[in-house]
Amino acid sequence: MRLLHTSDWHLGRAFHRVNMLGAQAGFIGHLVETVREHAVDAVVVSGDVYDRAVPPLAAVELFDDALHRLAGLGVPTVMISGNHDSARRLGVGAGLIDRAGIHLRTDPAGCGTPVVLTDAHGDVAFYGLPYLEPALVKAEFGVEKAGHEAVLGAAMDRVRADLATRARGTRSVVLAHAFVTGGEQSDSERDITVGGVAAVPSGVFDGVDYVALGHLHGCQTLTERVRYSGSPLPYSFSEHRHRKSMWLVDLDATGAVSAERVDCPVPRALARLRGTLADLLADPELTPHEDAWVEATLTDPVRPDEPMARLTERFPHTLSLVFDPERAPEAPGVSYARRLADRSDQEIAEDFVAHVRGAGPDSHEQGVLRDAFDAVRADDTVREVAR
Repeated sequence: MRLLHTSDWHLGRAFHRVNMLGAQAGFIGHLVETVREHAVDAVVVSGDVYDRAVPPLAAVELFDDALHRLAGLGVPTVMISGNHDSARRLGVGAGLIDRAGIHLRTDPAGCGTPVVLTDAHGDVAFYGLPYLEPALVKAEFGVEKAGHEAVLGAAMDRVRADLATRARGTRSVVLAHAFVTGGEQSDSERDITVGGVAAVPSGVFDGVDYVALGHLHGCQTLTERVRYSGSPLPYSFSEHRHRKSMWLVDLDATGAVSAERVDCPVPRALARLRGTLADLLADPELTPHEDAWVEATLTDPVRPDEPMARLTERFPHTLSLVFDPERAPEAPGVSYARRLADRSDQEIAEDFVAHVRGAGPDSHEQGVLRDAFDAVRADDTVREVAR
């Protein structure tokens, strides 16, 4: 069976104020053409269909168009909700849409109930594990402590239990939206840390033939059977080295996996440039980036006059301007934003306690802070879905 694995469409998302709906529509057209050209037997979409729980109308219309075009091909599609989606909203009408061959899996309670497709070699069971927010699903899975590994492990126990009841030789595919150990992050993914832990080991998925992951935006191979497709479009400049693609996966009669990448259309190249303003404006080696979306980091010791206006004369698609003057780290001019770069909310809060009190939090206080951040994030998720 030939699968096309994609994820993280983030319909409705902009790129530094640039409307991406046109590029997203172009990707949907490319997806449909890929299904047709490569004789794909099933499409799997591993979450974050939308960029937010209540997407704009134009994004909903594009999703509706994608569903109609995929259903029109007569090729089954299995989709799960991600941490950016409202599972309940995305799942509205799932029973009816199911009849058209579009299988939406957004309810955690259904993790152990697969979509079963058949080819010349027998059945393939597709298990959809939507994003499992630990604080919201721990009761469903009967785990005492809310954590990603615990709830995903319990969901996979249901998958393996169901698979054990099926005919010998039944092949299996799991769709999951999670941060798996070994994956490389970018700046455009929403933090899903719970209890100080964001990642789960890939071993939690043992026992199935292929795991189609979503959440991380770079296309990655964790093992031959566990892969991220990545997002089809860039959503931050940290993705400037990404090769945006989908996985074309062949699952043979024994469940062995072979996979190749299918490139996605690139609306415009990304470039991260660094140097003084004068150097960026004069360096001939930067000519290839003049038509790219540009993030420029200026290292001038003193902020120059009208830097954006001057940069856009040469690089008209400059979208982001960062100031990082070349000073010693302890220099008084180092910005607050630079001091906080790459630090988690937990670390910032602990630093604040140390600054106010003169000593950092002890282990008990660290746990209190961690629980507070987890509770706020879970509450934000509930409020966003309820809007």
